[in-house]
Amino acid sequence: MMLILEAYFKNYPARRKVAEFLFENGLSVRNGKIYLKNVEVPISELARAIGVNRKIIYHTIEYIEKTYPLKLIFERLNPLPSLIDVAPLMGWEVLEIDVEKENYQRAFAEVMRILAENEVPVMEVFGRNLREETSKIFIVIDGTLPVETFAKIKDIHGFQRLILHTPEKEKEKLVCNYCEVKYCPKRVLLEAITQRL
Repeated sequence: MMLILEAYFKNYPARRKVAEFLFENGLSVRNGKIYLKNVEVPISELARAIGVNRKIIYHTIEYIEKTYPLKLIFERLNPLPSLIDVAPLMGWEVLEIDVEKENYQRAFAEVMRILAENEVPVMEVFGRNLREETSKIFIVIDGTLPVETFAKIKDIHGFQRLILHTPEKEKEKLVCNYCEVKYCPKRVLLEAITQRL
């Protein structure tokens, strides 16, 4: 997608900034307006969020709607709801796995096989393998990842790094040079408060 934006917006950097924001957030362009699903987004708020003036937003909308390939793409955009950000608050863990681009499909299949074999309850899976970005796999699991499963995932061909988003601080001892643990700060704060009571 970024190559398409580069081709059509190479002479319009401010418009490209707007188009990238729309694409990344799943905001569609229809009938001279911008929508989040079916809710119209105010141009002034959008301009403030992106850091451009309203005129740039209007010019971008006009350009998208008169450029047929862009119109086809932008009128169909929708945001993708995800549990990734709320999972640690719910007591779930998120595996954020970086893999080599050329091994993405094999690594994705291997991760899912390992989770199935170890009966890890998967709630949501989301993957990105765009040319311009790091190839990532996000998996939300109900509960916590068993240590032996963690070790098997790190041995997958094409594995680069794993970030484990978790409510449990004890997982920090599993960290190696390629891995990172981010625990939920809200959960840690709540634990600290309850321990004081």
